[in-house]
Amino acid sequence: MKRILVIEDSALVTKVIRHVIAQDPHIEAIYANSFAQAKFAYDQMKGDLFAALVDLNLPDAPNGEVVDYMLERKVPTIVLTGSVDEEKREALLNKGIVDYVTKEGRYSYKYAVNLINRIYNNQNIKVLVVDDSATSRNFVTDLLQRQLFQVLEAENGVEAIKVLLDNPDIKLLITDYNMPVMDGFELVKNLRYKYEKSDLIIIGLSGEGQSSLSTKFIKNGANDFLMKPFNHEEFQCRVMHNVESLELLEKVKDAANRDYLTGAYNRRYFFDLGQQMYDNARENATPLAAVVLDLDSFKRINDTYGHEAGDLILKHITDVLQECLDRFLVARAGGEEFFILLPGLDNEKAISLIGKVRQIVVSTPVLYNDEELFFTFSAGITNKLKDSLDEQINWSDVLLYRAKEAGRDLIIGDDDEEILT
Repeated sequence: MKRILVIEDSALVTKVIRHVIAQDPHIEAIYANSFAQAKFAYDQMKGDLFAALVDLNLPDAPNGEVVDYMLERKVPTIVLTGSVDEEKREALLNKGIVDYVTKEGRYSYKYAVNLINRIYNNQNIKVLVVDDSATSRNFVTDLLQRQLFQVLEAENGVEAIKVLLDNPDIKLLITDYNMPVMDGFELVKNLRYKYEKSDLIIIGLSGEGQSSLSTKFIKNGANDFLMKPFNHEEFQCRVMHNVESLELLEKVKDAANRDYLTGAYNRRYFFDLGQQMYDNARENATPLAAVVLDLDSFKRINDTYGHEAGDLILKHITDVLQECLDRFLVARAGGEEFFILLPGLDNEKAISLIGKVRQIVVSTPVLYNDEELFFTFSAGITNKLKDSLDEQINWSDVLLYRAKEAGRDLIIGDDDEEILT
């Protein structure tokens, strides 16, 4: 939940903002209609305040004093203003605000709320700025830090590649063209051998003044290009557009890797990522436990209570698995069966961990039509890598079958020990 402070003296504007924010379940707003109220509200919530949406002119702060107050306290600030000319615009941007929004209708307030969500998400995004000019690099870095991005810097293409290798989670790279050692074109060409446009956004910059530079950057693999000098809004819009496009692609990819009912990873993604874990285990001689887990008597549950109850149980056990095994790979293989990979755990530790999950499952029923539905699962667990991941999973399935034959509600590992606790 993002807590923000909205400072606005107009009752009409406040009403519209309240309505817009009410549509967003992830934002909680505290409202103030004067500078004095704003100070009081800040003192009450300063340890839990994410951002401020601030009217530029208040009765007791007619010259934007409230903006300075928030910025001095390092609060990301978005300014609401009735009008803006070039002089006012420059003055606001030079203060270090996130952005300004003119009060021109409901869309303006939606833009402001969307911007709050945007900068909140930006906190988890790493950006690399590459420029041999410290002045230019600092200017771009400042614009990005206002948007709460995590910013890294490099002075040329070679240094940029080293930073990328040390930080493989970088999502956006902004590079100048004219640099020593390795220029922007060479950097983009080198990066595109490894990174697709959907993996790493690259925005080219140049102050050379050649109209063909944008074409060269794009043809070499850049996502976008900006000619220096550029203004605050143009830069922000280009960055936001590219980041949001990347996030949309990531959501599409993630949806393709997920089971539609439970939200767990699907079988195809399990084997794609699992193969990497399997190869790593073989190469480094490290333990890798493979689990095949199956709900007991699930057909009886569906036949007795209906598929809606069965779906609730599948969702519930998925939630339990993901919460208890959040650092491991969990996938719904199909029906009531789940595949799990536990890298780093030997067979004894893997059995113990899945046993703890089993205890949680058997003690937490699913409520359906005011009736508590209890259920159990059985599992087979092996650390025998076999000749392939497929074969390892197949052996886990054999152990699972033995658990079912032995009476269900059991976990069987490589030593065929039944874990009944």
